[in-house]
This record gives sequence, C-alpha cells and structure tokens, in this order.
Amino acid sequence: MNAPLPHLAPSASLDDTADKGFLRDVLAGLGAPHKHLSAKYFYDRRGSELFEAITRLPEYYPTRTELAILDRYGPEIAAGLPPGAALVEFGSGSTTKVRRLLPHLGDLSAYVPVDVSEEFLRSEAEELCRDFPRLRVEPVAADFTKPFPLPDDLAEAPKAGFFPGSTIGNFEPDAAAGLLGSFARTLGAGATLIVGIDLVKEKAVLDAAYDDEAQVTAAFNLNLLTRINRELGADFDLDAFAHHAFFDENLGRIEMHLVSRRSQLVTVAGVPFHFASGETIHTENSYKYTVPGFRALARRAGWEHTRVWTDEDGLFSVHALTASTIRRH
Repeated sequence: MNAPLPHLAPSASLDDTADKGFLRDVLAGLGAPHKHLSAKYFYDRRGSELFEAITRLPEYYPTRTELAILDRYGPEIAAGLPPGAALVEFGSGSTTKVRRLLPHLGDLSAYVPVDVSEEFLRSEAEELCRDFPRLRVEPVAADFTKPFPLPDDLAEAPKAGFFPGSTIGNFEPDAAAGLLGSFARTLGAGATLIVGIDLVKEKAVLDAAYDDEAQVTAAFNLNLLTRINRELGADFDLDAFAHHAFFDENLGRIEMHLVSRRSQLVTVAGVPFHFASGETIHTENSYKYTVPGFRALARRAGWEHTRVWTDEDGLFSVHALTASTIRRH
C-alpha cells in the first residue's frame, strides 16, 4: 500500500443515499410524459474519460478556446483572487484547466476539487499533488448541484470558486441562477468566482461540436444507458438507441437526445417503460449566452460582474464575479 501524499487530505465521501437518488431520478425521468435523464449522471469513470476525449476533438472548440484564454490571461485572472484563498473547483473532473492558473497562485491555502465521480476525483488529486508538491489538495466527493460543506480547516480562509467549461449552460436559466446563488452561499460574501461561458455563434459550428464525425459524443451519450444497466439492473439495448444533437436557435441551446430506433420495452429495477419508435430521452441541454445575457443572469443570483476575457473570434468567454449578495433561498 502506498503512503499518503503529504499535501493530499482524505477526501470527503458522497452521502450513502446517492445510489437511491440515482434510481429515483431515473424512474421519475423515464416515467415523465417527455422522457428525460439528468446530465449529471453522465460522469461515472467511463463517462468522465469519454468527456475528456470529446474535449480533444477537432469539432469541439470550447475546451481548447477556454484553455487559450486561461493561458493568455492567467496572470490577470489569478491577480483578481484574494491572497491566501482556498480555491474551490465545482465539478472539477480533469485538472487540465486549473493547472493553467496554479502557476500564478503560489499563495493558495488549498485547492478543493469537488466532483461526483469519487474514483476519478482521487486519481486526479493524487496526480496534481505530484506535479505541485507544495499545494495542499482537499478533494470533496459531492454533487455540487446540492449544498455541501467545505473542509472545516478552511473555515477562516478567503474563498474563490472556479467553474470552467460552460457547465452552467447545462442548467435551465432559472436553475442556473439558483446554482450561482448556491455557490455564493458555499463560498461566502465577498468571494470571487471564475466561470467559463460558451457564447452564441453559428448553428453549424455548434451542431458539429456536439455531433462529431468520430461519434465520441454519441458514445458518451449512450454510456449513460450502460451505467443504468450496470448500476440499476436495467436492460437497455444500446443498439436500439441513437444519439441526436442539435442547436435550437429559438431557445438558444444545444439539445442532446437518445432516440429509440424501434418500438420497445425496457425495464429498470423491474419497472417497465415503453418506447415508441422515434421517441427520445432528453439527456442534456447546453445553453449559450451573450456577455450581457450572462451578466444579467449573474446579477439575479447576487453576483457582481467585474471582468470578462474572450478569444479573438468571440467563441468563448471567462468571467470574474464577486459575491455581493448572499440569498438564502
């Protein structure tokens, strides 16, 4: 057995009701008039690996564009964080993006990656400790869409949040404002939040980004059914479902669906669900924003917009916010 790394704190574990929540959400989503599943369940270990593969695809511009912004403006972004801050990354996944900021943040009191995939979280945290041996890493295995406690030993440290990747776009606008409000309550008044936001652009560019030629995004979408089969005793036939993604210009969002190729019956934990041919399971939305549109959303949630950085082509943006108002509900 390997000795623990010197600056890696034991990770806090997910609540033991997580599996029950997964089953409850799947049964409710498949039993709804318009079948749907939560995008947060994409990220088991295989799903996390597939998403990392998506970020390297030629069609998928968001990750490389955001990384270029972080590389170019990293010193400016880091300068806006309070000295001695604990940096909390919501939905950390791979540490690729925070690594762009860490060289400019030598005085962090701790880095707190928060992710629902506990095994992947621990693996990434250990690797980060090897590469940044002076950094204290305190991983928290949690669903960041729900309230969770930060490590007790960081109670007195100023807080900063990091939420890259335009993950906020996966939420309906009202829910997105609610999530930003939850982040403010977790981090506290005066905290800073750095958040990545994908911008509105041509439909063809967006469609290609979510329906790549190599079909990696299709595998990512279908892996959700694999997970349900494995963890919830379902009998989905993956060959009987197809990936479908498109940009809805009226709603300003990408939609991802799994389309039933035929009429079929599927059971989950013994509960039957009928699918008509062509019926879909709505698995994800990804809203795209304008800079003024996101600024207004942040303001609704009690955040003051202080800075924005974009690439030259206006594909993506990184925003700095300050928690001006803590709303309890």
